[in-house]
Amino acid sequence: MSAPPSNPGPVRAWLLAARPATLTTTLAPVLVGSACAATVGGFRWAPALMALLGGVLIQIGTNFANDVLDFEKGADTEERLGPTRAVQAGWISPRHMRWGMFAAFGGALLCGLYLTAVAGWPIFALGLISIACGIAYTGGPLPLAYYGLGDLFVILFFGFAAVVGTAYVQLLEIPEIAWWASIPPGALATCILVINNLRDRSTDVEVNKRTLAVRFGAGFARGEYIGLLLISYLAVILVVVRELAGPWALLPLLTLPLALRASLRILKLEGRALNPLFKTTAGLLMLFCLLFALGLRLGAP
Repeated sequence: MSAPPSNPGPVRAWLLAARPATLTTTLAPVLVGSACAATVGGFRWAPALMALLGGVLIQIGTNFANDVLDFEKGADTEERLGPTRAVQAGWISPRHMRWGMFAAFGGALLCGLYLTAVAGWPIFALGLISIACGIAYTGGPLPLAYYGLGDLFVILFFGFAAVVGTAYVQLLEIPEIAWWASIPPGALATCILVINNLRDRSTDVEVNKRTLAVRFGAGFARGEYIGLLLISYLAVILVVVRELAGPWALLPLLTLPLALRASLRILKLEGRALNPLFKTTAGLLMLFCLLFALGLRLGAP
């Protein structure tokens, strides 16, 4: 991976702080949720696009919050093994990063107002909870990431909330297929977090960041990664077995070779050598969900 620029300039600094490579974790579940809506004949462009925009803004706001709050807690130092953080590198001041966080979350609230007009107050409540958890991921009196709750957060919000919420704003109801289809995006997004926690476990200990990789060790983290991959493929098979979609929904099984290669790599790699696996796993997430969304649509009973 190429080294980050020492002085990227203000526009690129904000772009790097937004971590565009991570935004597939928002795009993927919205695609799957929209495919679920289309499967039962209720796809609507405007709510789908607004759900996507709102989700992206919440994630960018969470990334900004993570950048500044981890820096202030001392978790981001020159010893960091992952990509350079904007505040830690001095590209963006903590005050400006906080304003960026508020702007992103404010934009998400505006999207939420539209979706509330379309689908009612439960969507607005879900948006507020998502924003609160985005801040609480590394901030507040109980930062989720510091207590080993980050994995649960990712599964719930990038899986269940994103897929089910996207389907709901289009259908005004939750079809059974949306619950099952939400499992792979959430599990695969959590795989990305697992790599992060596995790589950073030695530095996380120093700042009392008790991720699951810190609490239970590297072997547990590697097993969690492989287990989440298996759960993703089993969920796809169950969708077909339960006759919620036809055999086309098995298209994601075509990504099994990529998942196998990723599993073999996480068993061997350590530290900074894990960084390229982020891109591999993010690509797997996107390809899996693209094929899943296509398969759901083609395999509608």
